[in-house]
Amino acid sequence: MSHSAIIVDDEATLIDYLLAKLTRLWPELEIVGTAKNGREALALAREHQPDIAFLDIHMPGLSGLDVAQALPSSMKIVFITAFDQYAIEAFEQAAVDYILKPINENRLQQTIQRLKENHKNNHSELLSLIKEINPTTSEFLHWIRAGFEDTTELVAVDDVIFFQADQKYTSVVTKTQEHFVRMSVKDLEGKLDPEKFWRIHRSTIVRIDQIVSAKRDLRGRYALTLRERPETLRSSQPYGHLFKHM
Repeated sequence: MSHSAIIVDDEATLIDYLLAKLTRLWPELEIVGTAKNGREALALAREHQPDIAFLDIHMPGLSGLDVAQALPSSMKIVFITAFDQYAIEAFEQAAVDYILKPINENRLQQTIQRLKENHKNNHSELLSLIKEINPTTSEFLHWIRAGFEDTTELVAVDDVIFFQADQKYTSVVTKTQEHFVRMSVKDLEGKLDPEKFWRIHRSTIVRIDQIVSAKRDLRGRYALTLRERPETLRSSQPYGHLFKHM
């Protein structure tokens, strides 16, 4: 049985990379077109009516999620994204597949096998999961993909007590575990809800409802006692204003 596909991504290098990999790993697959944004993708889909769409999620204008909503329910969707905040394991129950950048060739081979075996995706279930886990109206992280090498865990942001820089990684500390991510505290700060998390030091972010007490020293720094962890966190002077009304 022949298959046709479109590739949609706002990064030209990713399109070229994926096109080359698919040509080598699945030479029978006909790539009928590529697009750099959602509107081009919908035009391609209307013109060629492919069986498969490889969709980036975050693109200017129409997102991959918007495109998926507009495509026929019979079309198989494979999401490809650099963003970790989506609940990958949940998506895999509904989508044909969900691949994180940078694309691993072995991982892509698994996707090809799933497509050849005619795995079906349920659009309504997939989009419902996306909106439930990470609503498009929210810009903040809900999930973090953490781990090393082949071991990966999804950590709910609401379970995190504090984040702390640790050399090349950032520690993600929950009530009972410590995980690691390749994301700086600075980058994390911009992705977390400021109503729930405070940055208290250049290397530390804490969940606000975990702060039991804040004791000030003579230099305007605070020592924080936590509700569900034994560590004492220390704030630096520039963040002292956060605790003046506690």
